[in-house]
Amino acid sequence: MRELLSEIKYDANGLAPAIVQDAETEEVLMLAYMNAESLRLTLETGETVFWSRSRGQLWRKGATSGYTQRVVSVFLDCDADALLVRVQPAGPACHTGNRSCFYRALK
Repeated sequence: MRELLSEIKYDANGLAPAIVQDAETEEVLMLAYMNAESLRLTLETGETVFWSRSRGQLWRKGATSGYTQRVVSVFLDCDADALLVRVQPAGPACHTGNRSCFYRALK
């Protein structure tokens, strides 16, 4: 695992996109960003921790809402520049209260 962690290609801001997917239903729940520290905390604690681009700080999903995400697995894509985080959600992923952040269809 340590070798894979060293392969991650973070962007100029030190971030990699993290697609969060329900491990049971395979529904895409959200897209967030991780830096090396948030990924380390996610792997250590077993709950998702992200980097908030708007607040410029780490945030643990569910810290205020209680809707945590227990990590089942984390995958690195073939280009080593994106993460897939498979979780067991304890409630909605979206701050609007929707199960997924992807609830608005364009077509």
